[in-house]
Amino acid sequence: MNQNLILIADDDADVRDMLAVTLEAAGYRTVGAKDGHTAARIMTVAKPIGMITDVRMPSMNGMELCQLARNTPDIKDMAILMVSGNNHAYDVDAGLISGADGYLGKPLAPKALVAELQTLISRRAAG
Repeated sequence: MNQNLILIADDDADVRDMLAVTLEAAGYRTVGAKDGHTAARIMTVAKPIGMITDVRMPSMNGMELCQLARNTPDIKDMAILMVSGNNHAYDVDAGLISGADGYLGKPLAPKALVAELQTLISRRAAG
């Protein structure tokens, strides 16, 4: 895994930029993807320690992206945080069942996002 690298998969450039600024201020390096297929290519090559993915994206949604990550040996252990404007219990359950370690609703609180991501990365690293 690529230490301190976080993949941000979101089709909204403003959200990607906000997440990148927030995470970089917390000491992480980031790489962004505007759709699921681009994120899939990046994660299999760069092998980030974590990924933040939106649920709804073009070409491959966040749930499909989570399933791909969990079924790819080199990256199956990376921390995955799903974010979405869909905060109904069904959506949260579906996100977690697809392989996400955590699920946060939008709008995002930057400090909570960083704390949640750090917790997920620590849990994954501990085994």
